[in-house]
Amino acid sequence: MTTEFEGGRDASGKRFGIAVSRYSPKITEALLASARSCLVECGAREEDLEVFWVPGTYELTMAALWAAETGRFDAVLALGCVVRGETAHDRYISSAVADGLTQVALDTDVPVLFGVITANTPDQAVARSGRDDLQAGKGWEAALAAVEMVGLAAALGRSRQE
Repeated sequence: MTTEFEGGRDASGKRFGIAVSRYSPKITEALLASARSCLVECGAREEDLEVFWVPGTYELTMAALWAAETGRFDAVLALGCVVRGETAHDRYISSAVADGLTQVALDTDVPVLFGVITANTPDQAVARSGRDDLQAGKGWEAALAAVEMVGLAAALGRSRQE
């Protein structure tokens, strides 16, 4: 018989660091509201959530690294928004952040979740932000993934040490 593990959806007693870009605040504030709503619905306490504001999406990687290195968090979420422009700048930013956040997770053994909207238009970004429906937002998705990864880490004996 095959043994299977999955994380579940219980965030009780867990701590989450949330790095949020100030760039495109209409979008990122909605991402944060969506993520907070999910984490609390899954049992996290507001006092177990810490938010770190950074200037832009590019800076999320460094904030995620600093947060993960503290050892205080079971998972770190990175919330931001990159909208396609007239140049290739958006692709460089998106790629650098995705690669950087992956490296932070691998280097620190802390789940780091990519809650960055990469959209073709501002309207697409708003639609994916959770502004009109918290559960439909990328912040909710990242938070739920964080809860599941924290649960999986616990099931595999890799939880943050208290």
